[in-house]
Amino acid sequence: MQNEMTVREEICEIGRRMYGRRMVAANDGNISVRLSDQVILCTPTGVSKGFMKPEQLCKIDLSGKVLEAANGFGPSSEVKMHLRVYQKRSDIMAVVHAHPIFATSFAVMGRALEVPIMPEVIVNFGKVPLAAYGTPSTTEIPDAVEPFLQDYQAILLEHHGALTWAKDLQSAYMKMESVEFYAELLYRTAQLGGPRELDAGKLERLYQVIGMQK
Repeated sequence: MQNEMTVREEICEIGRRMYGRRMVAANDGNISVRLSDQVILCTPTGVSKGFMKPEQLCKIDLSGKVLEAANGFGPSSEVKMHLRVYQKRSDIMAVVHAHPIFATSFAVMGRALEVPIMPEVIVNFGKVPLAAYGTPSTTEIPDAVEPFLQDYQAILLEHHGALTWAKDLQSAYMKMESVEFYAELLYRTAQLGGPRELDAGKLERLYQVIGMQK
């Protein structure tokens, strides 16, 4: 089991980074970390990620039952999609949900991030698919997310934002930064006439070098 106070402080630090980079506005977004097989630490509802305090975080189990929460600081209803990740991927230790401007713009337009433009993007993600729209606070969003959990590391949520997951919180957050960078590149190259994709030969060579399956 991870040191709980260390994790609480790290979650607050990641929240400040997200807020500082305009990945979230007001009280948007959620962060969670798996403390043990059955225990999750998550951000509370109604609190800006830029100003959270460690004692405001909530502790829940894999079913969503609240195990510990400060008075007035319950978990967000959006924690359902975090829990679905943990339930389906026992190796995942952290989940980040945010509304970064460029990535969310693609999500609102109903467009996945799947143009092969940079080796770094292909190595990190392959592509970032789009999960169908789900009504907030219901199981529709977790249900839409579930089909992508085994084969991807990040997804866009239609009309909503982005979701990333990894084996530690820093990596989950860095994936969110990378998703936003990828989305911004696609947006800006579109202003220049459209991105130039890596051709089939370059992609094949890249797959061989990094040992990826097409």
